[in-house]
Amino acid sequence: MRQHIARIALVVADYDDAIAFYTQKLKFELIEDTQLTPEKRWVVVAPPGGKECALLLAKAANEEQRKSIGNQTGGRVFLFLYTDDFWRDFENMKAEGIEFVRPPVKEPYGTVAVFKDLYGNLWDFIEPTA
Repeated sequence: MRQHIARIALVVADYDDAIAFYTQKLKFELIEDTQLTPEKRWVVVAPPGGKECALLLAKAANEEQRKSIGNQTGGRVFLFLYTDDFWRDFENMKAEGIEFVRPPVKEPYGTVAVFKDLYGNLWDFIEPTA
């Protein structure tokens, strides 16, 4: 049997703002943007070259969901973005205005820094040790 996680729902305040952040600042690819109802879209983005697991940008539909925007994990790092060239992508992300809240450090598992997305969710940005 083979299984994999295909999508992770990320609660957002606005589809278009989230698409712009992920595609323009993080250079993700827009995989799908389908209108389902007047209020709901199916929006999927993924890092370049990595489409097996992608983000489903899910617009908050009510007040309870809006409360979780930017804090889906209670302030812990939420997502882990791997790269094959940390310093290239780190410099590009800084040039795009991405806010790093923990500077790069070399750990036994790789080079890592922590950044915030447009809503404040924390991400580990990692180039794993070979």
